[in-house]
Amino acid sequence: MRENLKKAYMSSAIAVLIVALVGLGIVLYNKNKEYEQTSENTYNLAFYQLTDYVGNVEAYLAKSLISTTPEHGAETLTNLWREANLAQTYLSMLPIESQELEKTEKFLNQVSDYSYSLSRKNIYKESLTEEDLGNLQELHEYSEELKGSLDQLMEDLNSGRFVWDDLNKEENVAFAQQVSNIENDTFTQMEENFHQYSGLIYDGAYSEHIVNVEPKALEGEEIDEEMAKNKIREFLSKGNEGKTIKEITNQGESENAAISVYNMFVETENGDNINIAISKKGGHIVSMNSNRDVNSEVISQEDANQKGKEYLKEKGFDNMKETYYLKEEGIVTINYAYVQEGITVYPDLIKVKVALDNGEVLGMETSGYLYNHTVRKLTGSGEEAQTGQEAPDDAKATSIQISKEDAKKNLNKNLEILSEGLAIIPTEWKTEILCYEFKGKVEDKEFLVYINAENGREEDILLITNTPNGVLTL
Repeated sequence: MRENLKKAYMSSAIAVLIVALVGLGIVLYNKNKEYEQTSENTYNLAFYQLTDYVGNVEAYLAKSLISTTPEHGAETLTNLWREANLAQTYLSMLPIESQELEKTEKFLNQVSDYSYSLSRKNIYKESLTEEDLGNLQELHEYSEELKGSLDQLMEDLNSGRFVWDDLNKEENVAFAQQVSNIENDTFTQMEENFHQYSGLIYDGAYSEHIVNVEPKALEGEEIDEEMAKNKIREFLSKGNEGKTIKEITNQGESENAAISVYNMFVETENGDNINIAISKKGGHIVSMNSNRDVNSEVISQEDANQKGKEYLKEKGFDNMKETYYLKEEGIVTINYAYVQEGITVYPDLIKVKVALDNGEVLGMETSGYLYNHTVRKLTGSGEEAQTGQEAPDDAKATSIQISKEDAKKNLNKNLEILSEGLAIIPTEWKTEILCYEFKGKVEDKEFLVYINAENGREEDILLITNTPNGVLTL
């Protein structure tokens, strides 16, 4: 009797468990379907928005071709810049590998940056040149092709010939396979429409050599893993803080990064663990980082600045000047900019981490310097135009056309000037502008004002923020 009751109890328990599992499976299935539907709706919305904004890009490009006044042209080009930016945002939300739509992304990016640069010309009452209008005409033609491809894709989407979730399935490894069920492979055709699009070539903010910029200071031949380890040993042994290495381990390579590197893990004899990224081309240290607790702050900010500068000099980086810094948990990160004959070159930037207990350098990041560092070529009249250094033959000349006193005439009359000099600043388009840099004060706020040394325009204004943890700019 007891045996029968036991069997009945177990059968009931198993039945309850099966029912529970089936119920859980149904719940999970419904949740998964709900998630898929939510994702599909999100992608659909992003695609519809992308299509609308690309349509607006095409319309504003058309309008820009017939605008006759700088005032109206500035408004049209500003709208074009905004719509192209928004189109890029929604394109990035689609479940498509970036390399598959690389040319489309590049096109929208170029429209955005180029329209912004032209709008600034219009704002300064300059009319567009025939070359400017020719470039806009070319961009408009491509925008019509892109709009046509997106309209076709909209039909495929609305007809149900594909769903976005299909593009996320792991078995669909090739993009062409992902869309093979779409008539005429609309995605692929969209890219082919741009097969001849190699970028606009013009002497302005967004030339092709800027889009595909190569690191200027990344010199040397390709190195293998063993050569990279030897260069790390040489780097860490230099200077007063030379370290004895116990072991170096290769943790992998970053091939698709802006700079291809070996990622190395270094153990030293005194127990330090250091992560180093070293470029495959030339064996340059791109980043170096070692973390440890810093429980006291003994050295001053001035001493830390000097420690960092001495460290850079020992490692082969000369003529570096501290600019701004941020202090956190006993470690200060200092930005150092290259100085060419008294001119602060902000694009050539290196960041250094210094421990405030003993002044040890715990980290360094050099990508800004590696990308931008070169000797600049200055022309024009005046003592300030003479650098005394030899610039590369292909270096673009920067002309000083106005004096410092003339530049001051374009400053706010309430600005109390605290310091002044020359500086090269980067632009949003990865170009550079030589400016007069004026540090000044209005009431209790400090500013940096940059006046173009060639034409006297006000290029940028930064608000200097002094915090307990550092000096920052906004």
